[in-house]
Amino acid sequence: MVHQELMLVPAFTVAQNVMVGLNAPAFSFGLAEVERRLDELVAHYGLKVDPRARVEDLSAGEQQRVEILKVLFHAPQVLLLDEPTSLLTPGEADQLFVVLRAMADEGKGIVFISHKMREVFAVSDRVTVLKLGKMQGTCHISETDEDELTRRTFGETVPEYMERPAVSSDKPAIEVRALIPTGLESKAPAAGMSFKLRRGEIMGIAGVAGNGQTELIEAITGLVPPAAGEVRILGEDLTGEPPRAFIEKGVAHIPERRREIGIVEQMFVAENVALKDYRKSPFSKLTVMNQSEITSHAEKIVKRFNALVPDLWQTECRILSGGNIQRLILGRETWRKPPVIIASHPTEGLDARAIRHTWELFLELRAQGSGILLISEDLDEIMSLSDRIGVIFEGAMVGIVDGRGADRELLGHWMAGPGSEAA
Repeated sequence: MVHQELMLVPAFTVAQNVMVGLNAPAFSFGLAEVERRLDELVAHYGLKVDPRARVEDLSAGEQQRVEILKVLFHAPQVLLLDEPTSLLTPGEADQLFVVLRAMADEGKGIVFISHKMREVFAVSDRVTVLKLGKMQGTCHISETDEDELTRRTFGETVPEYMERPAVSSDKPAIEVRALIPTGLESKAPAAGMSFKLRRGEIMGIAGVAGNGQTELIEAITGLVPPAAGEVRILGEDLTGEPPRAFIEKGVAHIPERRREIGIVEQMFVAENVALKDYRKSPFSKLTVMNQSEITSHAEKIVKRFNALVPDLWQTECRILSGGNIQRLILGRETWRKPPVIIASHPTEGLDARAIRHTWELFLELRAQGSGILLISEDLDEIMSLSDRIGVIFEGAMVGIVDGRGADRELLGHWMAGPGSEAA
Protein backbone atom coordinates (compact mmCIF):
# COMPACT_ATOMS: atom_id res chain seq x y z
CA MET A 1 0.00 0.00 0.00
CA VAL A 2 1.24 3.47 -0.98
CA HIS A 3 -0.77 5.79 1.26
CA GLN A 4 -1.91 9.28 0.32
CA GLU A 5 -0.72 10.49 3.73
CA LEU A 6 2.96 9.73 4.31
CA MET A 7 3.64 6.76 6.63
CA LEU A 8 7.30 7.39 7.44
CA VAL A 9 9.48 7.79 10.54
CA PRO A 10 10.93 11.31 10.10
CA ALA A 11 14.05 10.75 12.22
CA PHE A 12 15.09 7.64 10.24
CA THR A 13 16.93 7.57 6.95
CA VAL A 14 15.23 6.31 3.79
CA ALA A 15 16.94 2.90 4.13
CA GLN A 16 16.03 2.65 7.83
CA ASN A 17 12.37 3.30 6.98
CA VAL A 18 12.52 0.37 4.57
CA MET A 19 14.13 -1.85 7.21
CA VAL A 20 11.25 -1.15 9.63
CA GLY A 21 8.93 -3.10 7.33
CA LEU A 22 11.15 -6.06 6.52
CA ASN A 23 9.64 -9.44 7.37
CA ALA A 24 12.98 -11.06 8.20
CA PRO A 25 14.93 -12.23 11.27
CA ALA A 26 16.78 -9.52 13.16
CA PHE A 27 20.08 -8.38 11.59
CA SER A 28 19.57 -10.61 8.51
CA PHE A 29 19.53 -7.46 6.36
CA GLY A 30 22.44 -5.13 6.91
CA LEU A 31 21.88 -1.42 6.38
CA ALA A 32 24.50 -1.33 3.62
CA GLU A 33 22.69 -4.10 1.72
CA VAL A 34 19.35 -2.27 1.96
CA GLU A 35 21.00 0.93 0.73
CA ARG A 36 22.57 -0.95 -2.20
CA ARG A 37 19.24 -2.47 -3.24
CA LEU A 38 17.53 0.92 -2.93
CA ASP A 39 20.21 2.44 -5.17
CA GLU A 40 19.31 -0.21 -7.76
CA LEU A 41 15.59 0.60 -7.46
CA VAL A 42 16.28 4.33 -7.77
CA ALA A 43 18.29 3.72 -10.94
CA HIS A 44 15.73 1.27 -12.37
CA TYR A 45 12.57 3.28 -11.68
CA GLY A 46 13.95 6.81 -11.96
CA LEU A 47 12.60 7.89 -8.56
CA LYS A 48 15.52 10.07 -7.50
CA VAL A 49 16.16 10.01 -3.74
CA ASP A 50 19.21 9.32 -1.55
CA PRO A 51 18.74 6.12 0.55
CA ARG A 52 21.09 7.59 3.16
CA ALA A 53 19.17 10.86 3.61
CA ARG A 54 17.13 11.49 6.74
CA VAL A 55 13.41 11.63 5.88
CA GLU A 56 12.75 14.79 7.92
CA ASP A 57 15.27 16.62 5.70
CA LEU A 58 13.45 15.70 2.47
CA SER A 59 10.74 17.71 0.72
CA ALA A 60 7.20 16.36 0.54
CA GLY A 61 7.74 15.23 -3.06
CA GLU A 62 10.90 13.36 -2.14
CA GLN A 63 9.12 11.75 0.81
CA GLN A 64 6.39 10.52 -1.54
CA ARG A 65 9.05 8.88 -3.69
CA VAL A 66 10.32 7.17 -0.54
CA GLU A 67 6.82 5.75 0.06
CA ILE A 68 6.78 4.30 -3.46
CA LEU A 69 10.31 2.89 -3.16
CA LYS A 70 9.47 1.42 0.24
CA VAL A 71 6.71 -0.64 -1.36
CA LEU A 72 8.61 -1.55 -4.53
CA PHE A 73 11.46 -2.89 -2.36
CA HIS A 74 9.21 -5.85 -1.46
CA ALA A 75 8.44 -6.77 -5.11
CA PRO A 76 4.69 -6.96 -4.35
CA GLN A 77 2.16 -9.08 -6.28
CA VAL A 78 -0.72 -6.69 -5.46
CA LEU A 79 -0.17 -2.95 -5.26
CA LEU A 80 -2.62 -0.36 -3.87
CA LEU A 81 -1.74 3.26 -4.68
CA ASP A 82 -3.71 6.18 -3.20
CA GLU A 83 -2.92 9.43 -5.08
CA PRO A 84 0.74 8.37 -5.57
CA THR A 85 1.65 11.19 -7.98
CA SER A 86 0.32 14.19 -6.06
CA LEU A 87 3.84 15.54 -5.46
CA LEU A 88 5.65 14.10 -8.50
CA THR A 89 6.55 16.04 -11.64
CA PRO A 90 4.82 15.08 -14.91
CA GLY A 91 8.00 13.32 -16.07
CA GLU A 92 8.29 11.36 -12.81
CA ALA A 93 4.61 10.46 -12.97
CA ASP A 94 4.96 9.23 -16.56
CA GLN A 95 7.96 7.13 -15.50
CA LEU A 96 5.88 5.63 -12.69
CA PHE A 97 3.12 4.78 -15.18
CA VAL A 98 5.64 2.90 -17.33
CA VAL A 99 6.71 0.95 -14.25
CA LEU A 100 3.11 0.15 -13.28
CA ARG A 101 2.25 -0.93 -16.82
CA ALA A 102 5.25 -3.28 -16.86
CA MET A 103 4.25 -4.71 -13.47
CA ALA A 104 0.71 -5.32 -14.73
CA ASP A 105 2.09 -7.05 -17.82
CA GLU A 106 4.07 -9.33 -15.48
CA GLY A 107 0.79 -10.44 -13.89
CA LYS A 108 0.67 -8.17 -10.84
CA GLY A 109 -2.62 -6.62 -9.74
CA ILE A 110 -2.72 -2.84 -9.28
CA VAL A 111 -5.43 -0.62 -7.79
CA PHE A 112 -4.71 3.01 -8.69
CA ILE A 113 -6.75 5.69 -6.87
CA SER A 114 -6.66 9.16 -8.42
CA HIS A 115 -8.71 12.31 -9.00
CA LYS A 116 -6.69 13.14 -12.12
CA MET A 117 -8.38 11.85 -15.26
CA ARG A 118 -5.19 12.00 -17.34
CA GLU A 119 -3.56 9.55 -14.94
CA VAL A 120 -6.56 7.24 -14.95
CA PHE A 121 -6.39 6.96 -18.73
CA ALA A 122 -2.61 6.63 -18.75
CA VAL A 123 -2.44 3.61 -16.50
CA SER A 124 -5.82 1.81 -16.29
CA ASP A 125 -7.45 -1.16 -18.02
CA ARG A 126 -10.76 -0.67 -16.20
CA VAL A 127 -12.13 2.29 -14.26
CA THR A 128 -14.61 2.38 -11.39
CA VAL A 129 -16.25 5.58 -10.14
CA LEU A 130 -16.58 5.80 -6.35
CA LYS A 131 -18.69 8.67 -5.02
CA LEU A 132 -19.43 9.32 -1.34
CA GLY A 133 -18.61 5.71 -0.51
CA LYS A 134 -20.86 4.18 -3.17
CA MET A 135 -19.93 2.44 -6.41
CA GLN A 136 -21.18 4.31 -9.48
CA GLY A 137 -20.28 1.63 -12.03
CA THR A 138 -17.30 0.11 -13.83
CA CYS A 139 -16.33 0.15 -17.50
CA HIS A 140 -13.34 -0.62 -19.70
CA ILE A 141 -11.15 2.43 -20.23
CA SER A 142 -11.74 2.25 -24.01
CA GLU A 143 -15.50 2.70 -23.44
CA THR A 144 -15.23 6.27 -22.05
CA ASP A 145 -13.18 9.47 -22.38
CA GLU A 146 -11.87 12.11 -19.99
CA ASP A 147 -14.72 14.62 -20.40
CA GLU A 148 -17.42 11.98 -20.03
CA LEU A 149 -15.78 10.39 -16.99
CA THR A 150 -15.28 13.79 -15.34
CA ARG A 151 -18.92 14.72 -15.88
CA ARG A 152 -20.08 11.36 -14.53
CA THR A 153 -17.90 11.76 -11.48
CA PHE A 154 -18.12 15.46 -10.64
CA GLY A 155 -20.66 17.03 -12.98
CA GLU A 156 -18.16 19.51 -14.44
CA THR A 157 -14.71 19.74 -15.97
CA VAL A 158 -11.56 21.71 -15.22
CA PRO A 159 -10.57 24.05 -18.11
CA GLU A 160 -7.04 24.15 -19.49
CA TYR A 161 -6.69 27.91 -18.95
CA MET A 162 -8.80 30.08 -16.68
CA GLU A 163 -9.58 33.29 -18.56
CA ARG A 164 -9.01 36.57 -16.72
CA PRO A 165 -8.24 40.25 -17.49
CA ALA A 166 -4.62 41.36 -17.64
CA VAL A 167 -2.83 42.41 -14.45
CA SER A 168 -3.47 46.14 -14.02
CA SER A 169 -1.52 46.96 -10.85
CA ASP A 170 2.20 47.55 -10.48
CA LYS A 171 2.09 47.70 -6.68
CA PRO A 172 4.34 45.02 -5.16
CA ALA A 173 2.87 42.27 -2.99
CA ILE A 174 6.17 40.40 -2.51
CA GLU A 175 9.66 41.52 -3.47
CA VAL A 176 12.52 39.06 -3.16
CA ARG A 177 16.00 40.53 -3.64
CA ALA A 178 19.19 38.43 -3.91
CA LEU A 179 17.58 35.91 -1.58
CA ILE A 180 19.46 32.81 -0.43
CA PRO A 181 17.12 30.84 1.86
CA THR A 182 18.62 29.00 4.80
CA GLY A 183 19.52 25.46 3.74
CA LEU A 184 20.43 26.47 0.19
CA GLU A 185 23.75 28.20 0.95
CA SER A 186 25.79 25.51 -0.79
CA LYS A 187 23.34 25.06 -3.69
CA ALA A 188 22.09 28.52 -4.67
CA PRO A 189 24.17 30.86 -6.86
CA ALA A 190 25.98 33.73 -5.12
CA ALA A 191 23.58 36.24 -6.70
CA GLY A 192 20.65 34.54 -4.99
CA MET A 193 17.06 34.69 -6.20
CA SER A 194 15.16 37.85 -7.19
CA PHE A 195 11.58 38.36 -8.37
CA LYS A 196 8.51 40.53 -7.76
CA LEU A 197 4.88 39.51 -7.35
CA ARG A 198 2.37 42.30 -8.01
CA ARG A 199 -0.96 42.95 -6.32
CA GLY A 200 -3.72 41.31 -8.35
CA GLU A 201 -1.34 38.81 -9.95
CA ILE A 202 -0.89 35.05 -9.75
CA MET A 203 2.70 33.93 -10.19
CA GLY A 204 3.35 30.20 -10.48
CA ILE A 205 6.59 28.63 -9.29
CA ALA A 206 7.30 25.24 -10.88
CA GLY A 207 10.16 22.87 -10.14
CA VAL A 208 11.10 19.34 -9.18
CA ALA A 209 10.79 18.67 -5.45
CA GLY A 210 13.96 19.38 -3.53
CA ASN A 211 15.18 22.35 -5.59
CA GLY A 212 14.49 25.01 -2.98
CA GLN A 213 10.73 25.52 -3.04
CA THR A 214 10.31 24.59 0.63
CA GLU A 215 13.20 26.81 1.71
CA LEU A 216 11.84 29.72 -0.36
CA ILE A 217 8.43 29.41 1.31
CA GLU A 218 10.03 29.28 4.76
CA ALA A 219 11.91 32.51 4.03
CA ILE A 220 8.93 34.50 2.68
CA THR A 221 6.56 33.41 5.46
CA GLY A 222 8.98 34.04 8.34
CA LEU A 223 9.28 30.40 9.33
CA VAL A 224 13.08 30.43 8.88
CA PRO A 225 15.21 33.61 8.51
CA PRO A 226 17.08 33.63 5.16
CA ALA A 227 20.83 33.18 4.99
CA ALA A 228 21.14 36.29 2.79
CA GLY A 229 19.03 38.72 0.82
CA GLU A 230 15.85 40.65 1.45
CA VAL A 231 12.12 39.88 1.69
CA ARG A 232 9.67 42.77 1.38
CA ILE A 233 5.92 42.39 1.92
CA LEU A 234 3.66 45.20 0.62
CA GLY A 235 6.73 47.40 0.45
CA GLU A 236 7.93 46.76 4.02
CA ASP A 237 11.17 44.93 4.78
CA LEU A 238 10.29 41.88 6.91
CA THR A 239 13.55 40.00 6.43
CA GLY A 240 14.21 37.83 9.49
CA GLU A 241 10.96 38.83 11.25
CA PRO A 242 8.95 36.08 13.02
CA PRO A 243 5.89 34.46 11.39
CA ARG A 244 3.43 36.61 13.35
CA ALA A 245 4.85 39.76 11.72
CA PHE A 246 4.10 38.25 8.30
CA ILE A 247 0.60 37.21 9.44
CA GLU A 248 -0.16 40.68 10.82
CA LYS A 249 1.02 42.21 7.53
CA GLY A 250 -1.58 40.12 5.69
CA VAL A 251 0.34 37.07 4.48
CA ALA A 252 -1.80 33.92 4.21
CA HIS A 253 0.00 30.59 3.96
CA ILE A 254 -1.46 27.39 2.52
CA PRO A 255 1.38 25.00 3.42
CA GLU A 256 2.82 22.02 1.60
CA ARG A 257 2.83 19.84 4.74
CA ARG A 258 -0.75 20.40 5.87
CA ARG A 259 -0.77 18.03 8.85
CA GLU A 260 2.58 19.18 10.26
CA ILE A 261 2.24 22.93 9.59
CA GLY A 262 -1.34 23.63 8.48
CA ILE A 263 -3.25 22.35 11.50
CA VAL A 264 -2.88 21.08 15.04
CA GLU A 265 -4.11 17.51 14.68
CA GLN A 266 -5.21 17.06 18.31
CA MET A 267 -7.38 20.20 18.28
CA PHE A 268 -11.03 20.23 17.21
CA VAL A 269 -12.17 21.44 13.79
CA ALA A 270 -13.60 24.76 15.09
CA GLU A 271 -10.38 25.48 16.98
CA ASN A 272 -8.29 24.89 13.86
CA VAL A 273 -10.51 27.16 11.75
CA ALA A 274 -9.96 29.97 14.31
CA LEU A 275 -6.25 29.20 14.77
CA LYS A 276 -5.01 32.47 13.23
CA ASP A 277 -7.93 34.69 14.31
CA TYR A 278 -8.71 33.76 17.91
CA ARG A 279 -6.96 36.91 19.25
CA LYS A 280 -9.13 39.22 17.12
CA SER A 281 -12.68 40.51 17.30
CA PRO A 282 -15.31 39.09 17.11
CA PHE A 283 -13.72 35.77 18.10
CA SER A 284 -12.41 37.05 21.44
CA LYS A 285 -12.58 40.03 23.75
CA LEU A 286 -10.17 40.83 26.59
CA THR A 287 -8.49 37.40 26.07
CA VAL A 288 -11.82 35.53 26.45
CA MET A 289 -12.84 33.56 23.36
CA ASN A 290 -16.39 33.81 22.01
CA GLN A 291 -17.34 30.20 21.26
CA SER A 292 -20.62 31.04 19.54
CA GLU A 293 -18.86 33.38 17.07
CA ILE A 294 -16.17 30.78 16.39
CA THR A 295 -18.85 28.12 15.84
CA SER A 296 -20.80 30.31 13.43
CA HIS A 297 -17.64 31.17 11.52
CA ALA A 298 -16.51 27.53 11.33
CA GLU A 299 -19.94 26.46 10.06
CA LYS A 300 -19.67 28.99 7.20
CA ILE A 301 -16.18 27.76 6.25
CA VAL A 302 -17.23 24.09 6.33
CA LYS A 303 -20.33 24.79 4.23
CA ARG A 304 -18.62 26.98 1.65
CA PHE A 305 -15.75 24.55 1.08
CA ASN A 306 -17.87 21.37 1.30
CA ALA A 307 -15.72 19.83 4.02
CA LEU A 308 -17.05 16.57 5.44
CA VAL A 309 -16.87 17.14 9.22
CA PRO A 310 -18.84 15.05 11.75
CA ASP A 311 -18.82 17.67 14.53
CA LEU A 312 -17.08 21.04 14.92
CA TRP A 313 -16.35 20.67 18.65
CA GLN A 314 -16.06 16.90 18.96
CA THR A 315 -14.02 15.94 15.89
CA GLU A 316 -10.24 16.16 16.16
CA CYS A 317 -8.63 17.16 12.86
CA ARG A 318 -6.30 14.16 12.99
CA ILE A 319 -9.14 11.84 11.90
CA LEU A 320 -10.09 13.88 8.82
CA SER A 321 -8.93 12.95 5.34
CA GLY A 322 -6.20 14.98 3.70
CA GLY A 323 -8.69 16.53 1.27
CA ASN A 324 -11.00 17.72 4.04
CA ILE A 325 -8.07 19.17 5.97
CA GLN A 326 -7.06 21.03 2.82
CA ARG A 327 -10.58 22.47 2.48
CA LEU A 328 -10.45 23.78 6.06
CA ILE A 329 -7.03 25.37 5.50
CA LEU A 330 -8.18 27.02 2.27
CA GLY A 331 -11.19 28.47 4.08
CA ARG A 332 -9.19 29.65 7.09
CA GLU A 333 -6.48 31.33 5.00
CA THR A 334 -8.67 33.07 2.40
CA TRP A 335 -11.85 34.24 4.16
CA ARG A 336 -10.35 37.64 5.08
CA LYS A 337 -9.33 38.23 1.44
CA PRO A 338 -5.64 38.66 2.35
CA PRO A 339 -3.40 40.91 0.21
CA VAL A 340 -0.69 38.22 -0.05
CA ILE A 341 -1.23 34.46 -0.40
CA ILE A 342 1.52 31.83 -0.44
CA ALA A 343 -0.16 28.68 -1.78
CA SER A 344 1.90 25.48 -1.90
CA HIS A 345 0.15 22.55 -3.62
CA PRO A 346 -3.24 24.12 -2.71
CA THR A 347 -5.43 21.53 -4.48
CA GLU A 348 -3.59 18.37 -3.42
CA GLY A 349 -6.12 15.67 -2.47
CA LEU A 350 -9.13 17.56 -3.90
CA ASP A 351 -11.48 16.24 -6.57
CA ALA A 352 -12.08 18.00 -9.89
CA ARG A 353 -15.07 20.00 -8.62
CA ALA A 354 -13.19 21.23 -5.54
CA ILE A 355 -10.14 22.04 -7.71
CA ARG A 356 -12.26 24.18 -10.03
CA HIS A 357 -13.89 25.96 -7.08
CA THR A 358 -10.44 26.63 -5.58
CA TRP A 359 -9.16 28.03 -8.86
CA GLU A 360 -12.24 30.25 -9.15
CA LEU A 361 -11.66 31.43 -5.58
CA PHE A 362 -8.07 32.36 -6.41
CA LEU A 363 -9.19 34.31 -9.49
CA GLU A 364 -11.82 36.08 -7.38
CA LEU A 365 -9.16 37.04 -4.82
CA ARG A 366 -6.84 38.11 -7.65
CA ALA A 367 -9.57 40.42 -8.99
CA GLN A 368 -9.86 41.97 -5.52
CA GLY A 369 -6.14 42.72 -5.39
CA SER A 370 -4.56 39.70 -3.73
CA GLY A 371 -1.09 38.76 -4.93
CA ILE A 372 -0.87 34.96 -5.07
CA LEU A 373 2.38 32.99 -5.22
CA LEU A 374 1.42 29.49 -6.39
CA ILE A 375 4.00 26.76 -5.78
CA SER A 376 3.13 23.45 -7.42
CA GLU A 377 4.64 20.53 -9.31
CA ASP A 378 1.35 20.09 -11.20
CA LEU A 379 2.05 21.88 -14.49
CA ASP A 380 -1.65 21.70 -15.42
CA GLU A 381 -2.46 23.80 -12.35
CA ILE A 382 0.46 26.18 -12.89
CA MET A 383 -0.44 26.78 -16.54
CA SER A 384 -4.18 27.15 -15.89
CA LEU A 385 -3.86 29.78 -13.16
CA SER A 386 -0.63 31.73 -13.58
CA ASP A 387 -0.18 35.17 -15.13
CA ARG A 388 3.57 34.51 -15.04
CA ILE A 389 5.45 31.26 -14.48
CA GLY A 390 8.90 30.95 -12.91
CA VAL A 391 10.94 27.75 -12.72
CA ILE A 392 13.23 27.06 -9.76
CA PHE A 393 16.22 24.75 -10.03
CA GLU A 394 18.89 24.18 -7.36
CA GLY A 395 17.93 27.32 -5.48
CA ALA A 396 17.91 29.60 -8.53
CA MET A 397 15.12 31.08 -10.66
CA VAL A 398 16.20 29.82 -14.09
CA GLY A 399 13.48 31.53 -16.10
CA ILE A 400 10.18 33.45 -15.98
CA VAL A 401 7.63 33.48 -18.83
CA ASP A 402 4.05 34.71 -19.38
CA GLY A 403 1.47 32.16 -18.30
CA ARG A 404 -0.79 32.48 -21.33
CA GLY A 405 0.60 30.29 -24.10
CA ALA A 406 3.53 29.03 -22.02
CA ASP A 407 5.41 26.13 -23.63
CA ARG A 408 5.01 23.00 -21.50
CA GLU A 409 8.06 21.32 -23.02
CA LEU A 410 10.28 24.32 -22.30
CA LEU A 411 9.05 24.47 -18.70
CA GLY A 412 9.75 20.76 -18.32
CA HIS A 413 13.31 21.21 -19.57
CA TRP A 414 13.86 24.14 -17.22
CA MET A 415 12.62 21.95 -14.35
CA ALA A 416 15.22 19.36 -15.37
CA GLY A 417 17.97 21.99 -15.27
CA PRO A 418 19.27 24.92 -17.35
CA GLY A 419 21.90 22.68 -18.95
CA SER A 420 19.31 20.50 -20.67
CA GLU A 421 19.22 20.63 -24.48
CA ALA A 422 15.91 22.43 -25.05
CA ALA A 423 16.48 24.94 -22.24
